[in-house]
Amino acid sequence: MRGTEVTVGIGGAAGEGIGSTGDSLARVCARLGLHLCAYNSYQSVIRGGHVWLRLRIADEKIYSHGDHLNILLALNQDTLNRHTAEVRQGGILFNADRLQVPQDDLQPGVELFPFPVKALTEKYGRHPVMQNTLLLGGLLWLLDLEFEVLAGILREMFQRKGDKVVEANVGIARAGYEYAQQHYPKLNYAWRFSGKRRMVVSGNEMFGLGAIVAGCKFYSAYPMTPASSILHYLARHGPAYGMVVKQAEDEIAVINMAIGAGHVGVRAMCGTSGGGFALMTEAVGLAGMTETPVVIIEAQRGGPSTGLPTKTEQGDLHQMFGASQGEYPRAIIAPTDVVDCYYTVIEAFNLAEKYQCPVIIASDLYLSEHRETADPEEFRFDVPIERGELITDGVPENYKRYAITPSGISPRVLPGNHGTAYVAASDEHDEDGILLSDVFTDPVKRKRMMEKRMRKVEGMRQELPPPQLEGPADAEVTLIGWGSTKGVIRDAITLLAKDGIRANHLQIKYLVPFHAQEVEAILKQCRRTVVVENNYTGQLARHIRAETGIAVDEKILKYDGEPFEPHHIVERVKEVVHVHSR
Repeated sequence: MRGTEVTVGIGGAAGEGIGSTGDSLARVCARLGLHLCAYNSYQSVIRGGHVWLRLRIADEKIYSHGDHLNILLALNQDTLNRHTAEVRQGGILFNADRLQVPQDDLQPGVELFPFPVKALTEKYGRHPVMQNTLLLGGLLWLLDLEFEVLAGILREMFQRKGDKVVEANVGIARAGYEYAQQHYPKLNYAWRFSGKRRMVVSGNEMFGLGAIVAGCKFYSAYPMTPASSILHYLARHGPAYGMVVKQAEDEIAVINMAIGAGHVGVRAMCGTSGGGFALMTEAVGLAGMTETPVVIIEAQRGGPSTGLPTKTEQGDLHQMFGASQGEYPRAIIAPTDVVDCYYTVIEAFNLAEKYQCPVIIASDLYLSEHRETADPEEFRFDVPIERGELITDGVPENYKRYAITPSGISPRVLPGNHGTAYVAASDEHDEDGILLSDVFTDPVKRKRMMEKRMRKVEGMRQELPPPQLEGPADAEVTLIGWGSTKGVIRDAITLLAKDGIRANHLQIKYLVPFHAQEVEAILKQCRRTVVVENNYTGQLARHIRAETGIAVDEKILKYDGEPFEPHHIVERVKEVVHVHSR
């Protein structure tokens, strides 16, 4: 039996409470045991503009925020003008009675459920601010969700503001619920409530939690959307676990602080977006040359320059490949969902210390900021902590910090150990750290040191799991993605199957080192290959060709600042299959 689902759109201007409305509804659903996936499309203004949140709710696991609209909750006229036409047949328009519904955009069978906002809120004296809470209360009646769960959440949210504010919010939500109860029928959603309380989390929150569990003791950042909420999370929770959280004056200071902390033995991380990462790139090379572990989260947004500060894109892959001059060992990892964000950070710290190199985590605004449910048991806290060739006791005689070894990994002693001193400079050096370029550049030593460092790349490649093809081996189409596209590709494959098109899926998480042989072997067995990515040039497709020599058959690209929806993929795949089947 297929589960029940509904997609709710909530729109208004910045400052009208769209985020808090969506968060409250999400928490109600999660506490009742439902699943959800939400995406908030907002502008870079504090007040005004248009904010659009879409929340997909289901009693089975879902993987994207969907591509349709059942209910529109409009807080202003602009929202009705923009989104009325998106509400599908049988849907509901939910708005204040003072707003005018554009009749030409109204789909057949869509019902109007206006609310007398002013009359219902005037006794609370704050009606312009609280219409979102009123409409949310009414929505709970329509969706047949328990009001007392919402009341409990509102008490939790506003208790710090005092009893008067709490009771006003609960009261106005109840007024909306009761008005809907008296005037509108419940919608026919036969929910199967599991009663299992779930988490509602974002990728950035899970990056933060993963860092704490991994033993990170230093986090530095300069506020830059969409990485800023990592800083907010760790500033709130990190100090309780011994973490120093530092907001620096710019991204150059940010990464140099993190490298300094990593140099003296602290697990250190920093976060930024593409513009900030551009400032960091010389220092990324410093970490490569000095063989210093550091973890960097690069949460991509639309570019170039400051680009689209509040919109998503996967346009920085080439920038991450080319970070700093020269060649050096590093890893670039693209997590795929909120749970994977948690484990990827833990893995990144282990890789950074084991291979003594920078590790870059490639996120994007959608993955970092969208919210979805996760089951608490999906998270383990007894995770492995691997510090690699770290000598904490008994420094050997004639210690060489950059000793040439078969693996390329040199024993690491932290500064301050008795009897140990070495140079860690940004110039090329010998095994002792003595610079090669001061008087005479020694080409033999340079060659040996370069080869020593680069041997670590193969060690990482062998340790990391290669990507696996998911789905039927004889599929008509293979969809290839990286990072946040995993969920929407999975939903698209389900929709394609309903139309008789068999598709499978290759999601590439480890971009550097790249499993070229394994990817090549998979793609050679595929009938038709299509890359799905949020950029203009097909950066993953180009990377695959560079590493394997295989050019994918088609690319589905999106670069308007918004994430993929399943229909974007389904429609294009149908075109591809139709063309090739003629």
